[in-house]
Amino acid sequence: MLQIEIDSGSGFCFGVTTAIKKAEEELAKGTQLYCLGDIVHNGMECERLKRMGLTTINHEEMSKLHNATVLLRAHGEPPATYRLADNNNIEIIDATCPVVLQLQRRIKAQYESLPDSQIVIFGKNGHAEVLGLVGQTQGHAIVIEKFDDVKQLDFTRDIYLYSQTTKSVDEFHRITDYIHEHISAGATFQSFDTICRQVANRMPNIKAFAARHDLVLFVCGHKSSNGKVLFGECQSVNPNSFQIEGPEEINPQWLEGINTVGICGATSTPKWLMEQCRDAIEALNNL
Repeated sequence: MLQIEIDSGSGFCFGVTTAIKKAEEELAKGTQLYCLGDIVHNGMECERLKRMGLTTINHEEMSKLHNATVLLRAHGEPPATYRLADNNNIEIIDATCPVVLQLQRRIKAQYESLPDSQIVIFGKNGHAEVLGLVGQTQGHAIVIEKFDDVKQLDFTRDIYLYSQTTKSVDEFHRITDYIHEHISAGATFQSFDTICRQVANRMPNIKAFAARHDLVLFVCGHKSSNGKVLFGECQSVNPNSFQIEGPEEINPQWLEGINTVGICGATSTPKWLMEQCRDAIEALNNL
């Protein structure tokens, strides 16, 4: 008999859970609520909230809004967004993750105390969280996406290194080691491991989960940065791992000769979606 297990450690992180709860509470009041960007990098969850009345907008659309209510998602926003809200009489429902908010404050304080130093952020260019972090430095922070990018820094000048909260701990430490080895004698280097441990701790756990199953289905929206990292961890221990957005993408051939299936996901994956995938596998298995 086919055994199916849903990873108990997968699903929304604290920041995403809080943002969605705030949205649901406002919508329940009958508020016309806008969300600046996708509330979570999962199309099906965004569609569910859209049916409840949530309208997703971009920054250009927000600039045309007046006397409205806008929710800021867990990723956070740069100071310019708050200034725009003040100018346009927009009420902000701030769902910025506390971990991200603390990081924004640290980077802002660092920039204000040493504006001529190199503030470096290990993160994905253009990612909402990274845009919010760079905004704390009036756009002066340097973003490095991968290890090789570190070689472009000026090692004769002071470097203060931070990380997007959902990046790989191992790669961050590799970057840190490289800077330590190459920083000039007269320059200062400090690194701050600002990776969210609720996210980082999922990596070893999800590897152990993936290793004990014949087949792994990683349920995740294609926009999720965290999902890409976690799916990579699954594949590293179990090549028979597939990333899917929902139950309709399950290939029945994957189940042939399989005894156990593990279903897991990113911090942006709702539990209900993983449960739908489980139900779809059970239906296929009973055909």
